[in-house]
Amino acid sequence: MSTSSLIYKGNLRTICTHLESGNQIITDAPKDNEGNGEAFSPTDLTATSLAACMLTVMGIKARAMGIDLKSTRAEVTKIMVADPRRIGTIHVKIHFAEEEGLEIENNREILRRTAITCPVYHSLHPEIEKIVEFIF
Repeated sequence: MSTSSLIYKGNLRTICTHLESGNQIITDAPKDNEGNGEAFSPTDLTATSLAACMLTVMGIKARAMGIDLKSTRAEVTKIMVADPRRIGTIHVKIHFAEEEGLEIENNREILRRTAITCPVYHSLHPEIEKIVEFIF
């Protein structure tokens, strides 16, 4: 079964539908590549997917350890390069909420290792620099 379907709407915009849930994402070309930048670009989604995957696998691991990461958040910075135009660097900052407390303190290294085992991390081309910061 297919995962998603996409429709090109013109003006460098797509509508992407997740087939199992019906949820949709709109993409636009970025302003620096002839677009309007009114939504995630496809490369924005790639970079954002890295952080989402890291939070997800850490959430799975944390749940198994009896830790709630509910307030953990991530910031993503994507840096493009030329020749060919592609993602050069993805910088992810993962911020753990103070209320997560002692459980996080005692399991920092487990959570770090878990984050960088996520499938997206290992699916990205090796030439893409991945900088991951954990802020406890």
